[in-house]
Amino acid sequence: MASRPKTTILDIARAAGVSKSTVSLVLQGSGLIRPDTAGKVRKAIEDVGYVYNRGAANLRKAQSNVIGMVVNDLTNPFYAELAVGMERAFQSAGVVPFIANTAENPIRQEEVLKSMLEQGVAGLIVSPARGTRPDAFRRVETAGVPVVFAMRRLPESRIPVVAPDNHRGAFLAARHLIGKGHRRLAFFGGSADLVVRHERLEGFREACCEAGIGEADIQVFESETNRKGGMACLDMALTGDMSPTAALCFNDAVAFGAMLGLRRHGLEAGRDFAVVGFDDVDEAQHYMPALTSIAVDPAGLGERAAHAVLKMIQSRTTRAEDHIGSVSLMVRESCGPYRPEMEGTFA
Repeated sequence: MASRPKTTILDIARAAGVSKSTVSLVLQGSGLIRPDTAGKVRKAIEDVGYVYNRGAANLRKAQSNVIGMVVNDLTNPFYAELAVGMERAFQSAGVVPFIANTAENPIRQEEVLKSMLEQGVAGLIVSPARGTRPDAFRRVETAGVPVVFAMRRLPESRIPVVAPDNHRGAFLAARHLIGKGHRRLAFFGGSADLVVRHERLEGFREACCEAGIGEADIQVFESETNRKGGMACLDMALTGDMSPTAALCFNDAVAFGAMLGLRRHGLEAGRDFAVVGFDDVDEAQHYMPALTSIAVDPAGLGERAAHAVLKMIQSRTTRAEDHIGSVSLMVRESCGPYRPEMEGTFA
């Protein structure tokens, strides 16, 4: 049995007694067509059984109602919460978000960006993968596609960023640990090429300096930004002669790993060692013990990034102001009580 021929715009035009361009304008929702003519075209569309391929039309116009969300690590609960905030804002605006996970791989990121540009995305929100080259977004900028960085910025890049106040957050965390009586402190996680880590480490060191804690009593450990990295940092920290008694972790995932590492050594966060995370993901308050962390409102930052790129699309610009979100310290059980006797020696 032969298949039924595909209905075209020309078929609608013939049925309605109008031109092909008139049908096209009605399909696009144009207000240029008289209501009675538009009604006649819509009836013809129904009669001939035409289905409008909006995706193909968008590609022909080299634009769409699709916005790409490119995330560096969706296994991290923080980025999942960030993505939920973005999706919520896009849904309210009638925009379709398309999400991709680069798994901290710059090559995969390049492939994803290339594919999204070829599909004619209207805008992009990207959390750059570790090791991203400064010129990695030159093609996106040349194409005139609005792009916003979420959480991470690139050195010397003019692309707007939505991120928390990393310096202030780390300062508050270190001051809290010092206020608990700790004098030998550590910073766990992250790699030296991350601007975010640099900002957090700066705030951490500033609080130590204000309290009269010298560089000899500050230890910095580089690692992956996940639980595995936190466990590795903890193991390294406890092998030295002058072990720290407390640590600020690059993020909550590293903090969870550090707490697991403590248990492997027969120690417990809050009792033998103080731990502070950064991000305050939902899991932090339910962890055992509950994690003290810097709250940054990931879903709120995601919404802010979404609104920023939508505004750029509507105003036809690729420039926007950075947004640095406020932070606060959420005190829970992982730092324990005031311990002036902490010496940092574990038997």
